[in-house]
Amino acid sequence: MSYVNNIKMFVRVFELGSMSAAARDQRTSPAVASARIAELEKHLGIRLFNRTTRRLQPTENGRLFYDGARRVLEAIDDAEAAVMVSTQMLKGTIFIAAPLGVGRRFVAPHVPSFKDEYPQIDIRLRLSDRNIDVIAEGLDMAFHLGALDDSTLKMRLVADCPRVLCAAPAYVARRGDPLTGAALVGDRHDCLNLRFPGAPEFQWTLRTQEGPRRFEVTGPYETDDGDVLTGWALDGRGIVMKPIFEVADHLRSGDLVPVCRDTPPLPVQLTCLTQHRRLRDPKIRAFTDFIVARCRVDLARATEGLPAFA
Repeated sequence: MSYVNNIKMFVRVFELGSMSAAARDQRTSPAVASARIAELEKHLGIRLFNRTTRRLQPTENGRLFYDGARRVLEAIDDAEAAVMVSTQMLKGTIFIAAPLGVGRRFVAPHVPSFKDEYPQIDIRLRLSDRNIDVIAEGLDMAFHLGALDDSTLKMRLVADCPRVLCAAPAYVARRGDPLTGAALVGDRHDCLNLRFPGAPEFQWTLRTQEGPRRFEVTGPYETDDGDVLTGWALDGRGIVMKPIFEVADHLRSGDLVPVCRDTPPLPVQLTCLTQHRRLRDPKIRAFTDFIVARCRVDLARATEGLPAFA
């Protein structure tokens, strides 16, 4: 297996462009990653990467070897999957990512039950509201809330999630109740934005009588953590756009109230993203089927009894 591990390390170094990043991805140290690449180069009798103090670039031989190495690893994955199916013994590790709100509410609570049913499968769950590159980060699957740009991934729809613009009653009393998205433009209202480094100017797409329309919104508060935005909204700091499931309890209690009722936000899709080749892995299919079914039930329960804020 040492030779296979060396190939796996080479593939991740090639894809991530960094020895340290590949080491983190493979749960080892940069020294071990470097040693594995050196051992592979010695075995092949070629240089796979050109190393400088600042950059790591694959050689022409490295590029050629990458294509074959990927096919080798895919063949091994297929062989292992076939054995799992024939023996009905699913095992291995699944690397998953999800947004904070989705992961905490709908994924993490069901992981122990999945583990009970499939005791030889380990789960590595990473929660973050930032955009995740499934391929570059070596993930088996990722839950995604929002528009999808990367068409190279297999998308499975979990649910269409209605959203709401809302604020604390104290904010509405102090700043007024905006009826439409037009009232949000400029400095008349403080909008709380989920934003990441390098993101473009923020826009909210709302439903108007003329059809969907984008409104540029601004405010003094931005963060890359959706739960922090909810906290600021509860504190009366501004207006937030949220999937209803994330603020359902606050809407029921009256701690948050809907605004912009004449131009509500469009729903957002919750999807499960998987690399096409990973779909052949029975443990990935088993986890996806298990979690998606439970997510749909939980989503329906989370918004039960609430009106459509549209």
